[in-house]
Amino acid sequence: MFADKSIVVGITGGIAAYKVPELVSKLVKGGADVNVIMTEAATQFISPLTLQTISRNPVVLRMFDMSGPWEVRHVSLADRADLLVVIPATANVIGKVCSGIADDMLSTTIMATKAPVLFAPAMNVHMYENPIVQANITQLKSYGYHFLEPASGYLACGYEGKGRLPETEQIVVAIERLLAGEKDLTGRKFLITAGPTREYIDPVRFISNGSTGKMGYAIAEAAVQRGAEVILVSGPVSLPVPSGVEYVPVVSALDMYEAVRKYYNQSDVVIKTAAVADYYPKERHDRKIKKSEHDLTLEMARTPDILKYLGENKGNRILVGFAAETDNLVENAAAKVKRKNLDFIVANDITKPGAGFGTDTNIVKLLYEDGKIEDLDKMDKKVVAHQIIDRLKAFFKQEN
Repeated sequence: MFADKSIVVGITGGIAAYKVPELVSKLVKGGADVNVIMTEAATQFISPLTLQTISRNPVVLRMFDMSGPWEVRHVSLADRADLLVVIPATANVIGKVCSGIADDMLSTTIMATKAPVLFAPAMNVHMYENPIVQANITQLKSYGYHFLEPASGYLACGYEGKGRLPETEQIVVAIERLLAGEKDLTGRKFLITAGPTREYIDPVRFISNGSTGKMGYAIAEAAVQRGAEVILVSGPVSLPVPSGVEYVPVVSALDMYEAVRKYYNQSDVVIKTAAVADYYPKERHDRKIKKSEHDLTLEMARTPDILKYLGENKGNRILVGFAAETDNLVENAAAKVKRKNLDFIVANDITKPGAGFGTDTNIVKLLYEDGKIEDLDKMDKKVVAHQIIDRLKAFFKQEN
């Protein structure tokens, strides 16, 4: 996700500094060139050697360090950065930047850069709520600086309240959005389905599948990053809801069918990644079925065909389906494109390592209505999500 991106991570003197190596590791693994600047206070909480080892770059500590090739270091890093992240952002650094004070390596680099700057505040709840701190944050936002809301919970100081550093994954998503660049989906309204459905047999047992929702949630995040309004209809998953989406939780195939029908008219792009059950038990028992000496036979009925309904009522919408197959991938997916009136389908062979349910990567083929087939290499599902959206832009051009 961060290939060819230069990210400067500024660490200040807060206890949450111990969480920063995990973020730096994720950025490096994502392909970023990460340069770390630490304030003197930050070095009291975590070793520069740790960050140097993880980032694979020297850690910058002092303004006047003359080691290495000569360059005006704060200007060099400021010019090189595609993004500068301040984590944890203490009340001190927020106040200094708001007041125009540049008296160390981090504050001077912030002042010198034209790249987006993201502050991730973490501090005592009363300090965060202090009207001076809040006024400084408001002022910096008005200048175009970006802020992540702190999380609430138990704080290292012993208090409870707002002031915790957000989870690393939330910070990564915020960085992705800031680096996404052009908001090329502004004005577009997406309806995305994701995850599995559950068809209950009795109060404790259900029929479902292995979908984790990762692909659908990645597409929802990517669409929001690029400016779209997104309605996410999701079956039961264990993923955080992407910020910025309108979230509609459902359980059964019938629940998803009704939700899709409700929101369909509000959308101009529909992407159906959900793995919806094809059958449900005709009889749902109100009480738990007790185990006996006899076999149990379930009579199953067909669930509503959501994608067929969407295709029959397509109108001017762009409709994208998904096909998870184990055999005859191309033949089955191509038939589905025609049968369901799709613009294209994203197909994957779930028997391949690195593809299918539960993985962070995927290997897909895109099959179009005109018979064209496009193969994508194995890549992170977040990258696949942007690739799919890139293909949608060709259909947008056909509307004009």
